[in-house]
Amino acid sequence: MNPEEVMRKVEEEDAQFICLSFCDIYGAEKNITVMPWELERAMKTGIALDASEVAGFRLDTKIDLLAFPDPDTLSHLPQSLADEELGIAMRMCANIFLPDGTRFENDPRAILEKAVKEAESRGFRFNFGPAIEFYLFDQAADGTRHPFDSAGYMAAQPEDRCEKIRREICLDLKKMGILPESAYHEGGPGQNKIKFRFNDPMRAADAAVAYRAVVSSVASRHGLSADFSPKPLEKLPGNSMHVNMSIESKDGRDRTPDIIAGILQKIPEITLFLNPSKKSYKRLGRDGAPKYISWSDANRSTLIRIPAYGGYTRFELRSPDNLANPYLAFALLIYASLYGITEKPMLQKASEQDLFDSDPKSIGKLKPLPMSLTEAQQKARNSILVHKCLPEKAIEAYL
Repeated sequence: MNPEEVMRKVEEEDAQFICLSFCDIYGAEKNITVMPWELERAMKTGIALDASEVAGFRLDTKIDLLAFPDPDTLSHLPQSLADEELGIAMRMCANIFLPDGTRFENDPRAILEKAVKEAESRGFRFNFGPAIEFYLFDQAADGTRHPFDSAGYMAAQPEDRCEKIRREICLDLKKMGILPESAYHEGGPGQNKIKFRFNDPMRAADAAVAYRAVVSSVASRHGLSADFSPKPLEKLPGNSMHVNMSIESKDGRDRTPDIIAGILQKIPEITLFLNPSKKSYKRLGRDGAPKYISWSDANRSTLIRIPAYGGYTRFELRSPDNLANPYLAFALLIYASLYGITEKPMLQKASEQDLFDSDPKSIGKLKPLPMSLTEAQQKARNSILVHKCLPEKAIEAYL
């Protein structure tokens, strides 16, 4: 949509509030609400925000930043995120600029936008389809919380008590123009997973951010709390954000082997941004989460898996978790893929054995992922790729 179409749509829908969404450097969503009569001005001159109050946005000098609504992201806010008694609310993602009109380099959308343009300039189009897990907890009167049910993987009702909530989440996402692909109960008690259809990187990252807000709000409406953290329960499966990827090239050639090789070679250097907390490393290598830098057809114990139903045109990266900023995560995966296409590192042999239950002595030469936050920070600190592709202030925030 262009600005004129946005204003026409807002007027037709009689929207009373427009929520402008952007993220700090860690992927936490921020919001500015403007009235509909201020929206046209916001699209022309931006809305001022204090850089010093947003993580990763602090500048060397005290200066305002400007949030500009992206006209192409207008959507309805569903009931879970808006009180319809107060009037219809709509949502737009915002891009952050400096007052002189240049793009603010630490804006996560700007970082991903730069990666997408680099890929397009070289004739490649990336698509992402995240699959995001979360737990639902019921809070007792004494303040303790308990999983909402005791069901397991792909359980059915009535054992699966989360089905109705997942359906509400999917319907609310659909109202926002975000299309889930499937939803089901995961392996942990009260644990759920919703997969998204493939989309371009920016829309996929925008959807991942909106998803977390919708899930939390729908859960709250039912008197529950949603937990996206990597390891909510010590001895049970953690929450992942599996990233499904597919790549199209102008020349029609399949570059998947080169791309997988590039990601495998660079994964130690970018793991900090895919798994950015201490809790992230309590998940890796346990309860179905990958430990070794590996790939295979269909083998769910490897880091990268090529699904049997997808052929070699798509693959799944299984290490990221939900504390990752999706904009940074997708940008770095694009850059690692382009590295693979350019440098063509040798693709290691596929791993067919079960890496979860195998004796470490039988693993062979497979190297593990960084297994602590400190190790991941060190790998990122020494990475040429990371320093080449991310702004220094963004890197500093994670180190």
